[in-house]
Amino acid sequence: MILSTLSGKPIKIVKIRSNELNPGLKDHEVSFLRLLEAVTNGSHIEISYTGTTIIYRPGIIIGGELTHNCPPTKPVGYFIEPMLYLAPFSKKKFSIVFKGLTATENSKDAGVEAIKWGLLPIMEKFGVREVSLHILKRGSPPLGGGEVHFLCNSLIPSALTLHALDTPKFSAIRGVAYCTRVSPSVVNRMIDAARNVLRPTGVEVNITADVWRGENAGKSPGFGITLVAESKKGWRVLAEDIGGAGALPEDLGEKVAYELLQELSTSAVVGRNQILLSLVLMAIGKEDVGRLKLHKDQIDDNFVWYLRDLKEIFGTEVYLKDGADDSIPGEENYITASIKGVGFTSASKKIA
Repeated sequence: MILSTLSGKPIKIVKIRSNELNPGLKDHEVSFLRLLEAVTNGSHIEISYTGTTIIYRPGIIIGGELTHNCPPTKPVGYFIEPMLYLAPFSKKKFSIVFKGLTATENSKDAGVEAIKWGLLPIMEKFGVREVSLHILKRGSPPLGGGEVHFLCNSLIPSALTLHALDTPKFSAIRGVAYCTRVSPSVVNRMIDAARNVLRPTGVEVNITADVWRGENAGKSPGFGITLVAESKKGWRVLAEDIGGAGALPEDLGEKVAYELLQELSTSAVVGRNQILLSLVLMAIGKEDVGRLKLHKDQIDDNFVWYLRDLKEIFGTEVYLKDGADDSIPGEENYITASIKGVGFTSASKKIA
């Protein structure tokens, strides 16, 4: 939907869960369509009677100020992430308050910290300087009650071309451990467990304790931790999770720390959750070839689907070149993705 909105190409999506017991769009997807309709002008969305087919004719991105109530089935990250793609190319500045869950357990959707520490720095690399995410209230599952304010003040005509071919050396590990409506000692237990795992890396480990209480802590008790490895040049790789029912804070801290190390060992320049954003912004950049180094483990089914969608909607292909340089040990695990920008210009910046 986002690619279609950026390119202005109408799309039709068919057979949405057509073989399942309750077919068609789920409530969070309909909610996302409402949001998309709110930030664009002239979009036309047709949903079939059963909800298994949808026709979308995109309008222009106008942005503006609004409040969006997210259904309790998905965290706010599911709604914020697509907005990152649209916000820089809007007519007016984006200022949206999202209400709902701020994180969910073991989910594929980005948590709020993951967007703040992982995706916003990627946008800075593409020339989107002023973009921020403020957590006004935390909301742990199941009841939520969180509030997050997404603000984008940088409106750019088109994204910069990216050349990222060196695997960065990570110089520090930072993180946030938070809890809502539980004893503050939970946070320290998570931090200690994570520290013990990360100590042998030899880099400085700095994890902030973030205890929320009272009105701002949302409606449910919960705790979670996000760890970010960052390099001097501003690249970041991260891991995050939240404690489920009956989970021990120690186990969670340890698990996320190991996940971070795992993510670092299987990523080149960007982490797994940042690949799509990087590729899309590269594809809609100026008419120039951008290059990005990837790790072979980052290429999975999702990655291939992304590339197919990019090709179908923008007509641009990603060229994957084996980056094997036998003179350097360990270099055979990497490949270089080159992609030529389509010379996209934001509709609001076009000269009539």
